[in-house]
Order: sequence, then C-alpha cells, then structure tokens
Amino acid sequence: MKTTTPPSDVPLTVRRTGGAGLALFASIIVSFLAASSAPTPLYALYAARWHFSPITTTVVFGVYAVVVLAALLVLGRASGHLGSKPVLLTALTLQAIAMAVFSEAGGIGALIAGRVLQGIATGSALGALGAAMLDIDRERGTHANAIAPGLGSGVGALVSGLVVQYLPAPTHLVYLVFIGVFALQAAGVAALPDTGTRAPGLRSSLLPELAVPRHLRAPLLTVAPVIFAVWSLGGFYGSLAPALAHELSGSGSAVTGGLGLFVLTMVSSTTAVPLARTPPRALMLYGITLLVVGSLLTLAAVKLSSFAGFFAATFVSGVGFGAGFQGGMRTIVPLAAEHERAGVLSTVYVICYLGMGLPAVIAGILVVHGGGLTAATRDYAWFVVALALTPLIALSRLKTPTPAGYQDTPD
Repeated sequence: MKTTTPPSDVPLTVRRTGGAGLALFASIIVSFLAASSAPTPLYALYAARWHFSPITTTVVFGVYAVVVLAALLVLGRASGHLGSKPVLLTALTLQAIAMAVFSEAGGIGALIAGRVLQGIATGSALGALGAAMLDIDRERGTHANAIAPGLGSGVGALVSGLVVQYLPAPTHLVYLVFIGVFALQAAGVAALPDTGTRAPGLRSSLLPELAVPRHLRAPLLTVAPVIFAVWSLGGFYGSLAPALAHELSGSGSAVTGGLGLFVLTMVSSTTAVPLARTPPRALMLYGITLLVVGSLLTLAAVKLSSFAGFFAATFVSGVGFGAGFQGGMRTIVPLAAEHERAGVLSTVYVICYLGMGLPAVIAGILVVHGGGLTAATRDYAWFVVALALTPLIALSRLKTPTPAGYQDTPD
C-alpha cells in the first residue's frame, strides 16, 4: 500500500505560517504579475507621447520576459541558500523601485529600465514563493501556483485601465498605488518566520541551470508546448491585443485596451474552481481543445471585424488557458520533492516567460514589416493552434510518476 513519508528537511517555520502565509505569498505573486501588466493600457498613451511603433511596444514587453528568464535561471534557487525572507524582501524593494522609475518615466529608456528591475524582482522571487506555498499545503499551494499568475495579470490590466480612464495623473498614480501594496507586503513578510532552510553552495547555485529531476523530464517535455502556447497567448493580450481591441471597437478607451487581458486571465483563473477535481491529463486535453477553438474564433472575429466576437473568443481562450496551465502545473509540481520545488517551478516559469516574450516580439515585427496588425493576429492565432496540438500523441502515452514523498511499503 501507499504511505506518506514527510520529508525530514521541510522547515517547520513554513508550516507554522498556515493560511496567512499562503495568502500572503499568493498575494505577492498576484501583485508582481499585476504590476507587470499595469503598463499595458498605457502603451497607447506612451506611443502617442513618444512616437514609437508596435515593435517598440513588444520590445518593452519582451525585455521584461527576457530578464525574468535570466533571473529565474541565475537567482531561482537562491532562496534555498539564503532563506526565503531576504529574497522576498529584496524582490519587493526592487519592485517598488521599478514603480518609482515608471512613475517618473520620460522616455523609452526609463520604461526599459523599469521592466529590467521588474524582471529581476519577479524572476528571483517566483520559485521561492511557489515552493513556500507548496510547503504550507501541497494541494492548496498547487492551486495557488496555477491561479495567482493569471489573476495578477488580469487585475493589473483592468486597474491600470480604470486609473488611466477616470483618474488624474494616470502615468503616475497607478504606480504609486503599487508602491503602497509592496510596502504592506514587505511588512507582512518581515513579520513571518523565515520560510526556508539555509544551505551552503550559494555561489554554485548562481550558475544558470534548469533543475529538472530525471523522473520529471518526460512529463515536463510533454506539457511544455501547452504551457508555452497558453503563455504566448498571454503575451499577445499583454502587448498587441489592446491595439486590436481599439481597432475593432473604434474606441480609444484605456479600459477597452486592458479589457482583453483582464477577460483572458480572469476567466483562466476562475476555471480552477470547477475543474479542481479534474484529472491533470483531462485538463490538458480540455485546454488544448479550447485553445484551438478560441484561436479559430479569434480568426473569425478579425475577419468579420467583430468586437463582440473578439471577446467571445477571448472568453473561450481564457478557459483553455486556465485548463491548460492548471493541467500542466498539476502534472509536474506535486511530483517534485521539497528540495526540488524551487528549481522545478523556476523551470516551469522559464517556459512560461519564453512563451510570453518571444512570440510577442516577433508579432510586433510582423505588424510593422508584415501585413499589419490584422495579419499579425492571424499568424499568431495559427501559431497557437499548431503549438497546442503538438503534445496530443505524447499526452495519450504519458504515465504519471509517483508523487514525491510517497513510497511503496509492504502490506
């Protein structure tokens, strides 16, 4: 029969944080991702003010993804050697500095500098946050890891759009709000006991490495195309979809510009509740199917110049995003042992941010040097379809490994 063997090195201080700690760590992921999407409704305002093209928009967007990747690879395992508290406090400080840079931005250089600071902060913290939530509660932590990123991205885009549309000094106020949020979260982290054990070997841990245990490599390779596909869709909605929404609606409203990303990510997050007990493989198949359907509906909406059709497609794609990402996370994350979690989560987020950044930059180039925004949207939709369908055969053959922490014992 199966019996649970708790790892001897799980820090008790993590478990003593309980639900409050889980909520705090999840809120930090939400706020970090919200801050990353806050500039989305402002891109049109920046472009008009500083006269830059869609290529520049996607480059500013892509810089963040590239820096997150680098930080995940170099700093993603630092919390295992320094402890989670100093890593998280440093990340929150960097995020606050990034918000200050954005609030005083006077050109593209400042936007890129702010994105670099954001990327370092986010990449250094994601692995530690995800691992800490799993240490508190494996099941709830897994769900929180799947829900929080999308929830944050959607909230950030909508709040920023509302601030731009209805409040004064929009290019300053939204960032000042986030500085206040980060200050409160830093106070919360400082009040908690440290959330990780310290171990020697910090210098060697800074060498870039994708830390995937051998028993997780086949499952990760199977789910990677779907994770890449859903986050590439997020990259599109975070960079070019605001311009597409403005074109289809004929409105220049900042709320309209941020609404697409909000709908996509909020729908993706809410799917976690009704699908919480669905087996991971079935979730992946649902995600693939709905990503394909949503992309085809997007193609139809663009062809018909239908704003309502675009948001109907966004809703369907959002369910596909949520199912695909949740299925991928639930296939991989619970199977990692305690000491493997930060590295595994960092690897998963590397796939996410590659998907979010690279296709978006290519799409920006296509907008300018290809057939324009409509043609780039069509190409992007077909790319998502092809990528989502890639793992179908592998999924049918995937054998789920035994979860870490379990072992066979005689009856």
